[in-house]
Amino acid sequence: MLQTDKEIAALLQETRTIAVIGASPKDTRPSHQVMEFLLAQGYEVFPINPGHAGEQILGQTVYASLEDLPNAPDMVDIFRRSEEVGPVVDAAIAKGAKSVWMQIGVINEEAAGRAEAAGLKVVMDRCPKIEVARLRLPPIG
Repeated sequence: MLQTDKEIAALLQETRTIAVIGASPKDTRPSHQVMEFLLAQGYEVFPINPGHAGEQILGQTVYASLEDLPNAPDMVDIFRRSEEVGPVVDAAIAKGAKSVWMQIGVINEEAAGRAEAAGLKVVMDRCPKIEVARLRLPPIG
């Protein structure tokens, strides 16, 4: 589990592509705001939301699931309830993601353990938008 500022900064700087699980078209939702920020920082972001598959969120085509992405994302950013994280982590492992990031309030030790055992880096109970700003990381690219 990544916890130090140095570890988190390194992950955010080596990441280029991010799948946002639970991306919302509603601009008042945290997932939308985080996605907008990540895009502005230069990340390539893939919104994942089965209810909006084929639509656009912030100009990005929405996918129904991680399995539908053409390539493995570097990071899977999870906006789901803690008890719903397990299958998402399993899909991230199967897809070949390099890391899983569970948003603030999202904690699932069992799923985190599976991800780490499969070689993925794991962050829990944090927000990449907050961490990029707090650590004063420059835009990607």
